[in-house]
Amino acid sequence: MDDLYHAPDQLPAWGALKSLAERPFSLNTPNALTPARIAAFTCRTASFKLLYATQRIDESTLTTLQELADQSEATGQFLRMKRGAVLNRIVGWPSENRQVLHTAGRDLFRPDPDHPEATAQARKECDKLKIFLDDLDGGRITNSKGEPFTDLINVGIGGSDLGPRAIYMALSAFRLDQRRVHFISNVDPDDAAAVLRELDLSHTLVNVVSKSGTTLETMTNEELVRNAYRRAGLEPSRHFLAVTGAGSPMDDPKRYLRTFHMFDYIGGRYSVTSMVGGLLLGFAIGYENFREFLQGASRVDLAAEQPDIRKNLPLLLALLGIWNRNFLNYPTLAVLPYSQALIRFVAHLQQCDMESNGKSINRHGEKVNYQTGPIVWGEPGTNGQHAFYQLLHQGTTIVPTEFIGFLQNQYNEDLEIEHSTSQEKLVANLLAQVLALASGKADTNPNRAFPGNRPSSLLLAERLTPGTMGELLAIYETKIAFQGFIWNINSFDQEGVQLGKHLSGTMLRHLSGHPEVEAIVDDDAPEVRAILRAAGLE
Repeated sequence: MDDLYHAPDQLPAWGALKSLAERPFSLNTPNALTPARIAAFTCRTASFKLLYATQRIDESTLTTLQELADQSEATGQFLRMKRGAVLNRIVGWPSENRQVLHTAGRDLFRPDPDHPEATAQARKECDKLKIFLDDLDGGRITNSKGEPFTDLINVGIGGSDLGPRAIYMALSAFRLDQRRVHFISNVDPDDAAAVLRELDLSHTLVNVVSKSGTTLETMTNEELVRNAYRRAGLEPSRHFLAVTGAGSPMDDPKRYLRTFHMFDYIGGRYSVTSMVGGLLLGFAIGYENFREFLQGASRVDLAAEQPDIRKNLPLLLALLGIWNRNFLNYPTLAVLPYSQALIRFVAHLQQCDMESNGKSINRHGEKVNYQTGPIVWGEPGTNGQHAFYQLLHQGTTIVPTEFIGFLQNQYNEDLEIEHSTSQEKLVANLLAQVLALASGKADTNPNRAFPGNRPSSLLLAERLTPGTMGELLAIYETKIAFQGFIWNINSFDQEGVQLGKHLSGTMLRHLSGHPEVEAIVDDDAPEVRAILRAAGLE
């Protein structure tokens, strides 16, 4: 691990980029966006192309970003990750100390996988999934009346909910007839109640997802759902499925109809292409579409090995983000998909990016003296245009933006109204926003003047399909990993979520009155009693 230590601000390219950032390319000068620039500043990987002429860079900046990638060994670190190096660790300190092998789960269809052992484990779980789905389709798995299951409830939280939910919603256009998936994640009992009251439980499977088999919110919700089945006179073991670690408390065939395994070397937020997403996606869109989804991700994993940033879309996207974050000092990133199907994709990216790169120490446990991950947010266009784009165009805070768009819609249903189809209107709005943010508009009326010079990129593909969705997911997963490699932080742990989780035990012990509940702070600590009293709970 020590040989991977790179303090980015000590690299020659870092200082050169700081100098270039004193006079960044101006997007709102006349003729800044020439046809030649727009054509030259385009990168293609798999089915996507990235249009980045509307970033505040020029050839000198791009060349120096390439030097930063080379000096930090970004693609070399990525290759080591894929081949099983232990990258989830902090040198010299207790840490998870694990491999990072989410890419191995989509190498199933390649003759030369990067990590054969992990790929073999993933292939075994996929084979189990195919048998299960065949049994469902063939009527060998039914409810107690011999009737088919039409619905599935996914019970999980964090990476066991956000990514799977986002991808399911993105690919709902490919859903099989009579197959729906529902999600329970929040420990708020109203979340479970709202889902359960709308379903015929006799035709519903329940997929419980927890690597440890002990996640508090998930175990609580599982018991709520099991109780609902018992009240309905149904035997839960005939309806419940498990995705968990081998040997966990949930790895119990007496309680679950089928069990699928997840592995320590795949972090929750990177687990959509494992059985965490595979079981519910296979149920909803079928095994072949799930396979296409994995193949799409694998295409990007392979392309991301290219060291030339002009040919490596995820690496280029990562470096543009570093340019905006560290050198132009922009604190946030808006991801704006012009596709209603991606309505929850940004929520997944918030976890994937902010849990990965929201770090303030490097891989030796030392405090960093440069900025790391940005605040990530966003909503689909064109809805967002009627909500927060006012700030994007005329606000005092400049927000770099990553637009995502598709030339064709998913359902192939549209209508020409006022001489254009809805899809044409959507794409026109998308392209207009890219240019408007960059170029701005002068006006003698200050209220109608647009300063422009606001950077953005555009990710564009033909159509959102299982394959392109896999590509898009892998583009962002890999972008995030590349940024962590360059910033020299561990993008694969999440210690920052632990303190609040542990402190809640103190509150629970007080509220429930059970001394067995684990507490990290003594009940008599003045701040604990004060906040409970202020909340009216004492």
